Amino acid sequence: MSSIDPSGTFTLGDRPVRRLGYGAMQLAGPGVFGPPRDPEAARTVLREAVAAGVNHIDTADFYGPHVTNQLIREALHPYADDLVIVTKVAARRGDDGSWLPALAPAELTRAVHDNLRNLGLERLEVVNFRSMHAVHGPAEGSIEEPVSVLAELQRQGLIRHVGLSNVTPGQIAEARRITDIVCVQNHYNLAHRDDDALIDALAQERIAYVPYFPLGGFTPLQSSKLSSVAGRLGVPPMQVALAWLLRRSSNILLIPGTASADHLRQNLAAAGLELSAADCDELNDIQGAGPA
Repeated sequence: MSSIDPSGTFTLGDRPVRRLGYGAMQLAGPGVFGPPRDPEAARTVLREAVAAGVNHIDTADFYGPHVTNQLIREALHPYADDLVIVTKVAARRGDDGSWLPALAPAELTRAVHDNLRNLGLERLEVVNFRSMHAVHGPAEGSIEEPVSVLAELQRQGLIRHVGLSNVTPGQIAEARRITDIVCVQNHYNLAHRDDDALIDALAQERIAYVPYFPLGGFTPLQSSKLSSVAGRLGVPPMQVALAWLLRRSSNILLIPGTASADHLRQNLAAAGLELSAADCDELNDIQGAGPA
C-alpha cells in the first residue's frame, strides 16, 4: 500500500492517478531558470516521490528551459507503467529568464517535440495549453487557433490528451468544441477561490482540476489563521492547505512542488491528515480574512 493511498484517485484522461502528485517546477535553478545547484538532490526528490506512490508529475520544457524534463528522464526513465507525466506549452524563456508567449503553430509544434525528446517519450500523455492572454491570471480571448494546433498533433499521435491552464470558463467551452479537455490547471487555494463554481462544474463533467500556488496570495492575517489551525494539529501549514484541497472536491489533483526531500515528505503526509468539521469551518473563513 502506498503512503499516499488515502488521498484517493481520480481519472486523468483515461488513466487513474493518485490525487496527490508532484510538480517539478522548483527543480530548476532560481527563477525556474538554469540548472539546480545540486542535480543529484533533484533526482533524489523525483525518485522518492515515485517510491512514495506518486504517479502524476507535472512539468514543462520551458522550466529551465529543458532542465526539469531532463532531470525527470535521468531519474525515472524507463518510466513505470502507471506514471502519468503532464506537460504544458505556449511559453518560452528569454535569454534573461523572462517568460514570453510562444503561440505560433511552429512554436507549439516545436515545444511538443522538445518535450518528447527531453522526456524520452514517443507520445505525451497530457499536454496543457497555457493561455498567455494574461501572465498572472486568466483573461478572456480566443484560444481556438493554438488549441486546434494541439488537436492536430493529437490526431498525429504525438499527444494523447489535451488540457488547459490559466483559462476562463468561456475558453474551456471554446476548447471543448475542438477536442476533449481532460484537466484544467488554474490558481486556486484557501484564500484564492474565484474558481469555486468552475471546480464544481468540472466535477460534474469528470474533468480534473489541478490547482497551483496552494499558498500563493495569502495576506498576513490569512497566513496567521492557517498557521493557527496547523499549530493545533501539530503539522506544517502547507500540509493543512493541501489536506483542505483534497477535501474540497474529488476531482482536484494536487501537484505541490519542492526541491527538498524533507518538504516532499511533509507535503505527501497531507494524504493522511484528517480535518474535522470544525477545522474546515475555520479554514473556510480564511477566504474572507482581510489584511492584517
